[in-house]
Amino acid sequence: MALAVLVTIVGAGASASFAQTSAPPPNAYRPEIATPLQAAQELIRASKFDAALAMIRQAEAVADRTPDENTAIDRMRGVAASGAGDLPTATRSFEAVVATGRLEPADRAKVVEVLAQLYFQAKDYPKAATWAAQYLKDGGTNAEVRWLRIRSLYLADDCASAALELRAVLDAEARTGAVPQLVRLQLLASCYVKLGDNPGYVFALEKLLAHYPSKEYWADAIRRVETRPGFADRLYLDVLRLRQATDTLRGGTEYAAMTQLALAAGLPAEAKRVSDQGFASGALGTGADAEQQRRLRDTAAKQMAEDEKQLPQSAKAAAAAPDGSALFNVGFAYASAGQYENGLAMMEQGMKKGGLKRPDDAKLHLAIAYLAAGQKARAVQAFGDVGGTDGTADLARLWSIHAQRP
Repeated sequence: MALAVLVTIVGAGASASFAQTSAPPPNAYRPEIATPLQAAQELIRASKFDAALAMIRQAEAVADRTPDENTAIDRMRGVAASGAGDLPTATRSFEAVVATGRLEPADRAKVVEVLAQLYFQAKDYPKAATWAAQYLKDGGTNAEVRWLRIRSLYLADDCASAALELRAVLDAEARTGAVPQLVRLQLLASCYVKLGDNPGYVFALEKLLAHYPSKEYWADAIRRVETRPGFADRLYLDVLRLRQATDTLRGGTEYAAMTQLALAAGLPAEAKRVSDQGFASGALGTGADAEQQRRLRDTAAKQMAEDEKQLPQSAKAAAAAPDGSALFNVGFAYASAGQYENGLAMMEQGMKKGGLKRPDDAKLHLAIAYLAAGQKARAVQAFGDVGGTDGTADLARLWSIHAQRP
């Protein structure tokens, strides 16, 4: 699913402080140049930009101007034109200033930064990106210019370069423990969508889940896992468990399906709990399937009552079994019924005993049980131990993200 990304265009224009640095020093130029430029400076301070441009034209009318005088005129014209909204004149003037090669490094950085901002404001994104790159190459320290470059690349449809730059920024922030900004993650996700880079998009989506979770993001992430080629059908109950945990179960159909699958897995307590939630939320118990759903809930309640009586005997038999599969399954049933102390102990013993048919499934279920018991740190560690190429590791990664949320 493509994610829509809203990018705010911010044009810096020209500030009064910048205008002040453009003023000609006393006695630096001939009076017929200096006087109108000084007047233009005062008009700029008063935000009278058209009048300032008129004064600058008086200076331009002077013949035989020196290179320094031309630079002063160009710079002041750039400031005034920027304030007046005449972006072509402003950028042309500032480019002429830079082209002289006569600016001190710090002064040049100011002009180059303004050029990047003005071209962005003018929606000339390729040139905005070029000037922002020049600013960074020259050692400019304003981090927002790099962000401007990234947005410019994106808006110029150079998503490959934008993603590369943005990924570098986010990776650097991650190393310092900084929380990435929402708009930057959204922009990265949008870049990867436009590029058709699914692994890249999943990376961005999982970062969004970690820092800015929403039902939309969770539904998208889970859908991508379960529709991935090679995903095992047996994991559908685990998909529904994750949807339930993230509040993304899709109506009565999935509540009923989860109830049935939990019953089939020998977990009636889980089936009863899911069914009760479905009825409490209004997802179950209405419409044409209401009677069938009520019968399903009754079946879950009946089997749960029977299971409570049989579990102690099942635990004894499982303890005597040659491998740990039965012991693990009984422990999971106990944990699903909320008896975490007994259940987790049996599951751990079953894992140690070995012989489980699907070890990664077992690791996933043990981690889910840890999380249900409120043992978040153990759950996260256990999710990290889950392997498999048929969807178990993918689900575990999403579960781990969910578990680490406050």
